[in-house]
Amino acid sequence: MYIVYCYILCRYKKRNIIFARKTMDVRPGLVLRKGKEGSLQRFHPWVFSGAIYRLPPDAQDGDVVEVWSAERQLLGVGHFQSGASIAVRILSFSDIAIDANFWKNAVRNAYEYRQLTGLPSPQTNAYRLIHGEGDSLPGLIVDIYHSAAVIQAHSTGMLRASSDIAEALKTVFGQSIDTIYLRCKDTLPTVKHNSGEDRYLLGSRPYVDILENGIAFRVDLVHGQKTGFFLDQRVNRQLLGKYSHGNSVLNCFCYTGGFSLYSLKSGAKEVTSVDISSKAMEQLQVNLELNQANQDHNSLCENVLQYLSQPDLPEFDIVVIDPPAFAKSVQKRHNAVQAYKRLNQLAMMKVRNGGLLFTFSCSQVVGPQLFYDTVVAAGIGTGKKIRVMHQLSQGPDHPIQLYHPEGHYLKGLVLHVEDDNGHPQEVPGQ
Repeated sequence: MYIVYCYILCRYKKRNIIFARKTMDVRPGLVLRKGKEGSLQRFHPWVFSGAIYRLPPDAQDGDVVEVWSAERQLLGVGHFQSGASIAVRILSFSDIAIDANFWKNAVRNAYEYRQLTGLPSPQTNAYRLIHGEGDSLPGLIVDIYHSAAVIQAHSTGMLRASSDIAEALKTVFGQSIDTIYLRCKDTLPTVKHNSGEDRYLLGSRPYVDILENGIAFRVDLVHGQKTGFFLDQRVNRQLLGKYSHGNSVLNCFCYTGGFSLYSLKSGAKEVTSVDISSKAMEQLQVNLELNQANQDHNSLCENVLQYLSQPDLPEFDIVVIDPPAFAKSVQKRHNAVQAYKRLNQLAMMKVRNGGLLFTFSCSQVVGPQLFYDTVVAAGIGTGKKIRVMHQLSQGPDHPIQLYHPEGHYLKGLVLHVEDDNGHPQEVPGQ
């Protein structure tokens, strides 16, 4: 009878606990459908809900779970999220414990990589420390703003680990960090409890002044977009500065004036900044004053598309369009592409003959080729002669994991725009 009991017990455990090891780190496990293990074997860090054959009955949002193939091969461990398309985000493809030491090692590794890229430096003390999948920590963003760190949790697992992450930051950075702010309210797939509120994990500073390539910016840690500033455009802003001297520049969707300040500090003849957000324009004014760069600058709180559609709008030597993500899901991609096309077409018509257009998309679901094709369609509609001078992406502190091409979210082109016949063309449909 004892042997029969042991056999039945083992079968029960095998079915419901799913191969969990008898270690100090006993974790629930899930099994994939047959043939669905290929992407994980190629080190892609996402498990989609449709690939799962069996879930452990006691799995909770944010649990660290083991992922097994139908052939009983352990494929990795990661954070589980119920009701989401991405059901598991893989933290490791090895059988390791996700504990305090894991987070300390992960933060230290990320910091050492940033040092390899030259960050921080005396001229730049703001950068991305952890970039989700690019740093093998899907669902987690950590940005460093001088003496402050902002944690952005995109999964319940990262929210539950936020205290360990904060402790790891304190260990690696020591006294050089005096503020840690957690942002998760607007980034989690679902918020089912009060712990989904943004809050301080260290200190209480609401903003901090930073340097980026020697240019000063004030970052609102609590109310600013994303984590407070768009760090991914640092290299591209520097490139714009090289072309700005003596030229007129139009910066559309300017936010707090990143591209505008680089142009002004590089000797632009005149800079016009346009954004629909009055709060962003107020912060832009603060940044202008920090750099004593109020001269030769115009601030316009307007809808960019309406502004560019004005028939009597003058042309500019350089136009920058860096819009927010027009599509955050595949279902909205078609409408986003049409909006990008219209926006680029209008912008091309406002570039002086022989001038430049800096155009960007940060929509992850609009891939590099689709973005390029959309800009091509916009160019055809203008009848202008257009050459590609630069193809741009996010900075090296926003690394793209080789096995996760979706991490290439920021696409950009610098275009040289000429009138094919020497005369401006009308935008069709205007």
